[in-house]
Amino acid sequence: MRVELNVPESVREPRLWVKHQPVLAMALRPGSLEIGLRRSEMKRLTFEPGEMSLVPNHLEKWFRNEDSHGLCIAISDAALTAASDGTSGEVELRRVDKLVDARLGTLVEAVNVERIAGFPSGRLFLDSVEQALAVALVKGYAVRHRSMQTHRGGLGCARLRRIKEFVDAKMEDELTLCEMAQAVQLSTAHFSRMFRRSTGENPHQFVLRHRVERAKEMLRAAESRVLDVAVACGFKTQQHFARVFRQVCGVSPTEYRQEFLRH
Repeated sequence: MRVELNVPESVREPRLWVKHQPVLAMALRPGSLEIGLRRSEMKRLTFEPGEMSLVPNHLEKWFRNEDSHGLCIAISDAALTAASDGTSGEVELRRVDKLVDARLGTLVEAVNVERIAGFPSGRLFLDSVEQALAVALVKGYAVRHRSMQTHRGGLGCARLRRIKEFVDAKMEDELTLCEMAQAVQLSTAHFSRMFRRSTGENPHQFVLRHRVERAKEMLRAAESRVLDVAVACGFKTQQHFARVFRQVCGVSPTEYRQEFLRH
């Protein structure tokens, strides 16, 4: 998944916009832009904050942006293929200029919040959001695709144990959804569905919880600095670590340590 911020351009002349991956765009402020399949047939579209457009892959169109601010998210072919249960061939999405979809909007908003914060959650969070976006797009906006298959049960004990060992071994690294799926020899889409059925969590939540549990063990040692604990447990910044730790435990890392040492 590629995330780009679209801002007004100083050049007033329209330019040819070629996208080889489908793009989901959301307006961040009120504004307008001109688009068209031909330069002589461009039309102006106005957007309110939160309104979206879906641009299919390999679409060439003329584009002029004078006052529109938006977030553009390019969805990879791999994510779309995985979301269609590995159906061979390219997944084709419909073009939608004024898209209203609460689920897609919530996911794009989550990406924008992550962007504003400087992407502290890493690749695994973005991979998880991309997979969720791909599933929603394939189910709701694909021109042709096979129906999503349903599976009974979840991951077996051996695969769950392998995932836990993999996460523990990679605690300091930036994990991706693809790496976790490959660790148990499953596609990303199948792995995500089976993992949630087995644990009640998505992979990103699972990894965060395990990192917090490791951090709690390290914080019980008075000599460990909070920053060192954050880095050792895979958090990019001490601020992100403190925020996640408080969300999970209800207290800050320092408060947790002080309470433990006091007792």
